[in-house]
Amino acid sequence: MTTSTSATIAPKGDIAQLARLWRFLFPYRWRIAAALAALVIAASCVLALGQGLRYVIDAGFGSGEPHLLDAALAAVVAVAVVLAGATWVRFYLMMSVGERVIADLRQAVFGHVLTLSPAFFDSSRTGEIASRLTNDSEQLRQVIGFGFSMFLRNGLMMLGALAMLFATSGKLAALIVLGVPATVVPILLMGRHVRRLSRVNQDRVADVSAHIDEALHEIRTVQAYGHEARTRGKFNAATEAAYEAGALRIRVKAWLISLVLLIGFCAIGVILWIGGHDVLAGRLTAGELSAFVFYAVIVASGAGMVSEIWGEIQRAAGATERLMELLDTHPALTAQAPPITLPQRVSGAIRFDEVAFAYPSRPETLALGPLSFAVSPGERVALVGPSGAGKSTLFALLLRFYDPLSGRILLDGADIRHCDALELRRAMALVSQEPVIFAADVTENVRFGRPDASDAAVRGACAAAHALEFIERLPQGFATDLGERGIKLSGGQRQRISIARALLADRPILLLDEATSSLDAESERQVAAALEQLERGRTTLVIAHRLATVRNADRIIVLDRGRIHAVGTHAELLRENGLYAHLARLQFMAESLA
Repeated sequence: MTTSTSATIAPKGDIAQLARLWRFLFPYRWRIAAALAALVIAASCVLALGQGLRYVIDAGFGSGEPHLLDAALAAVVAVAVVLAGATWVRFYLMMSVGERVIADLRQAVFGHVLTLSPAFFDSSRTGEIASRLTNDSEQLRQVIGFGFSMFLRNGLMMLGALAMLFATSGKLAALIVLGVPATVVPILLMGRHVRRLSRVNQDRVADVSAHIDEALHEIRTVQAYGHEARTRGKFNAATEAAYEAGALRIRVKAWLISLVLLIGFCAIGVILWIGGHDVLAGRLTAGELSAFVFYAVIVASGAGMVSEIWGEIQRAAGATERLMELLDTHPALTAQAPPITLPQRVSGAIRFDEVAFAYPSRPETLALGPLSFAVSPGERVALVGPSGAGKSTLFALLLRFYDPLSGRILLDGADIRHCDALELRRAMALVSQEPVIFAADVTENVRFGRPDASDAAVRGACAAAHALEFIERLPQGFATDLGERGIKLSGGQRQRISIARALLADRPILLLDEATSSLDAESERQVAAALEQLERGRTTLVIAHRLATVRNADRIIVLDRGRIHAVGTHAELLRENGLYAHLARLQFMAESLA
């Protein structure tokens, strides 16, 4: 998927894109059929009102008989009652179907997006994806629930009204038919332009959403650097671009609607002039002319409404295309054949076999390898090295967020490319350097590690992570909402919630990426003790810049520029006087100075 911000982007789809919505509409086909039946009844009632108008004028007023006038008006009221009932049924069924279909579509697209690999998000903006799920699906909701039925209703009434026009006066109806091409031509010619502008407009709105998401997500950095004015300027530029794209679309659409209405009502004026002379000459009754004008107005207003809704349908086609682009994006990482099923609980043996990797966004630069090493079940291995050495990349490959360019990664002897990603990741618990806290309460954040865990288990995990002391001081304790991205907690508190989540998950492999980096000395000591107890019997990979935290590792792997520089224990690596000893001297010297 691309996220181009070019204002000249051309649509790749057309109205045929809407046919792809059928699989979402199919489960509600009987409700749609009932709505269409009500639509036909309502349209027939509107057409019948024209004949009621003719009867009221000719048989009611023209005859001078009050009882005939009463009967005619009673019939008109009866038809109006049926019309109202059928309209209610049509409106309710179509609008409710529209709401249901859009809910299904949003769920399908969001569920699919969750399966896409991180490589997809490396080249996409989350705000733009959110815009597709909200703005584009909202455009579709309006068309499915209201637009389609109104388009069919007005189209059906136009056809019925044309038939009644010919039944009333063939000569005058011929004039109407001659005016139809003059109405259709602008719809066809300008409609394509409206569709292109609609796609551009939707892209500009997506840009606005992306700016909002980015600025609010990083609001502290924006304010810390005093970039409010610059950020506001960039946002204003994006909103102005969206406004200009929307204004241009509306201007073209306004021309389309006004041209159709002008042509239609000019035709009615000509009809009144010719029809009036026919009434004076006795070739037409006043009631027939009134009915004819009634049907002509239906044709003209229907043409205007159809042209307006046609523009909305074209916008919906653009929205459909953008949503289907997401559904058409295939997950880059699927289980390769032959598939391998992992046991319910793996032993935790890990092996990297001549693995080399480059990020898709930087294919020309190797981020890792080739490198080979093995980790035995229950072993605690530390990964150290300067920034950019490839430590976090190892975790990303082990979690199969990416596949290596060459080589294999084995878990309990199974190549993870042949394993189901969900099964693979269920064997690992991750504590990242930047703890992820969701906009929920404490219990839900910790329970993310094991959704079926009891409240007692959640409390136990928090106690093991030494988080109880601050949780119990929160206003509502475990029920306290932590705010978006855990804004109500300090960095160390967020880290301990993240560690409690990993403790609760109770998985055979632990991936600790600077798990204690945000803690003070006392909290670090407490959490280190909890992690030491948790690591027993589990395979643990630890990324650490603070070398004091990895002194007791079974082995330390020193990485530099994506390759293994050295392997050994803390004491062995210090004796070798290599990169590890250099890093240790720099760090311990800095700590001594501090």
